[in-house]
Amino acid sequence: MFWHRVSDFILKNRLLLLVIIFAGTVFMAYQATRIQLSYEIARILPSNDPDFELYESFKKRFGEDGSVMVIGIETPDLYTLPVFNGWHALNQDIKKSAGVQTVLSAASLFQIVRNDSIKQFQFLPLAPRAPATQAEVDSIRSTVASLPFYRGFVSDSAGRSHLMAVTFDQKKLNTKYRLGYVADIERKVRAFGAKFKIPVHMSGMPYIRTKFTAKVSSEMVLFMALAFGVTAIILLFFFRSIVAVLAAISIVGVGVVWSLGFLVLFGYKITLLTGLLPPLIIVIGIPNTIFLINKYFEEFSHHGDKTRALNTATERIGEMTFFANVTTAIGFFVFYFASSPMLAQFGLVASLGVVVTYALCLVLIPIVFGYLPEPSSRQRGHLESRWVVSFLSWVNYTVHHRRRAIYAFIGILVIISLIGALRIQAVGYVVDDLPKNDPIYTDLKFFEKNFRGVLPFEVSIDSRQPGRVLTPQTLTKMRLLQREFEKYPEFTRPLSIVEAAKFLYQGYRGGDPKYYVLPGALEIAKVASYAPPMQGKANLFKGFIDSTRRYTRVSFQMADVGTVRIRQLLTTLQPKVDSIFNVDRETGKRVSNGDMYDVRITGSSTIFTKGNEYLVDNLKESVYLAVILITGLLALLLRDIRTILICSLPRIVPLIITAGIMGYYGIRLKPSTILIFSVAFGIASDGTIYFIARYREELRRGLSISKAITATIHQAGISMIYTAFILFAGFAIFAFSTFQGTVALGVLVSITLLMGMAANLILLPAFLLSLDKRKNRRELLNNESAA
Repeated sequence: MFWHRVSDFILKNRLLLLVIIFAGTVFMAYQATRIQLSYEIARILPSNDPDFELYESFKKRFGEDGSVMVIGIETPDLYTLPVFNGWHALNQDIKKSAGVQTVLSAASLFQIVRNDSIKQFQFLPLAPRAPATQAEVDSIRSTVASLPFYRGFVSDSAGRSHLMAVTFDQKKLNTKYRLGYVADIERKVRAFGAKFKIPVHMSGMPYIRTKFTAKVSSEMVLFMALAFGVTAIILLFFFRSIVAVLAAISIVGVGVVWSLGFLVLFGYKITLLTGLLPPLIIVIGIPNTIFLINKYFEEFSHHGDKTRALNTATERIGEMTFFANVTTAIGFFVFYFASSPMLAQFGLVASLGVVVTYALCLVLIPIVFGYLPEPSSRQRGHLESRWVVSFLSWVNYTVHHRRRAIYAFIGILVIISLIGALRIQAVGYVVDDLPKNDPIYTDLKFFEKNFRGVLPFEVSIDSRQPGRVLTPQTLTKMRLLQREFEKYPEFTRPLSIVEAAKFLYQGYRGGDPKYYVLPGALEIAKVASYAPPMQGKANLFKGFIDSTRRYTRVSFQMADVGTVRIRQLLTTLQPKVDSIFNVDRETGKRVSNGDMYDVRITGSSTIFTKGNEYLVDNLKESVYLAVILITGLLALLLRDIRTILICSLPRIVPLIITAGIMGYYGIRLKPSTILIFSVAFGIASDGTIYFIARYREELRRGLSISKAITATIHQAGISMIYTAFILFAGFAIFAFSTFQGTVALGVLVSITLLMGMAANLILLPAFLLSLDKRKNRRELLNNESAA
């Protein structure tokens, strides 16, 4: 027998296996020390996705759209001498900070002055130095008010809220030093706020992503500690042996080291998803140790032979937990087939971690306990725990005598849950994983209230001809596009070469605000003769027009309105944008192919929406694939269609109830919450397979179905209950997360697994007994008809 040979091999080659595992663990531990955090936006879309390709080409041409950190204050006193000088000093101090390219605020603005003697525009700073008098500050305030180009960017319409925009060097930002860069700026900003007793707010994609990364890093450490601590306490309560607990925890800890090593070997980094791997491996790995140790203690209680008990435990539990761990691994591995790189990375490493941790437990538990003293009667006392035995006796009575009540209760619960599931909404927000009182969330809402938001929303324009961007025709179309966007309150004022042209024309006409308009064709030519060069490092417009003058952009910022609203905006605006550029306004017909423009909406907000939708679709497909693969595995194991169908229901019912809970409590369907279904389905299937395997073993001993059910409930039930408690407590630790999606993942998976345990212990045996009763009734009728 295969598993008998495996058991013999492990016990006869203990030293060799220990040396191999030790060497492998040292290697993996070294790899784990090189692990890195991901500082970039999680890559969700595949590289060949058209929207992703557009966004990548956009970034190569114009730079990262999400590289601006914003600092906001709300005070009527900015233009008083002390506060303005403090704002000016902060501006200059941040500009000197590492990784910073530019800083823009009311203290660093410039005006455009036409210099006829040199036939050029001069860009003169409004505050080249800190003002010495209040009159200078008042003059700066008056000048800023006369420059519409800055309206809505450095101050709100009421003049009470003020903004400072910090642009980072993108190459430096996507490194491990970004935490230090942002922390340094944050320290300076808070010092300013404390000095002048003004509340400060910080946001923008660099700030949000940096704070998210820091939270992911700290929470990974926290959850590892909690997972080890919680499981250790429960194991100690069960086994009442510190040595046994330390052995089990250490073995699973080795599995965590290997999982982190896999991350590095595959070139992956720690993200919000992969950061969950260490505690997941701990929580999923511990049940393997429970099943093995319980069986070892049970066998030892029967005959008192330690070697024989270890051999039997390894053989029997090795086979049972093999299929259980394969189903869990499948639950994760299906993500690898998703086109999303982020999901594929998580699925591959999680499935490998589950399989390797299983193998380590199977090998190390019998070896370690082979060296440990024989288990005492006190340590084996949990096998006869009164409350467990009483509960299992009640379960056995219920499934034998109250099956109709069970079916009625489950039927009502499923109907109610299906109604709740219909209320689930699929929508995501950039910061919806954070609680409403988190500073990141409240600061973002400050900017949305006063400046309409800070999330990038871009329009990429390909004129298809070099030099065409600066023609009056193209500029007019861009102005019409901007007017169309003005109708939507979600967007800020735009930044574009149209706004730059209006600013230059105002300077050309002496600074009068009424000339902040797009000049006509003849005036454009005059303005262009004074304009600075658009080539080399001195090009002030390189972020908005390429060197060939074929490509340009119109940049907006927007509020975090959610993927549903962004999808509505994209669906509405893209056709209108295309119509503005490619439909003749006089004839109403599309222009000829040679006169067409390629104008498409892109930017971080668009990619986030498309990625969120793509991820939800991929996760749904992964759930379906997991159900098919795990059912296929059961078919291979059971080879009986009726039993397979019976085994499927106890695994699906908890998922339906969980979906109902999500609907009734308003938990939205998004990447972090849809993970619940694949993870819970894979793990819940473990209990189904373990129960069925133990049940078939009892049948092979010659017991009737009824007696086999009773024996299985009492013998397998102990490990299933203890495992359910471990899994419940292990996933419940995620409730301490600051990310609401992770909280939902932990709480809902915990509830689902408890329901899965109840379904496997109550609903599954009830179905098996009903099948037996129906089979016996059919055989009786056949015998009567034959007679």
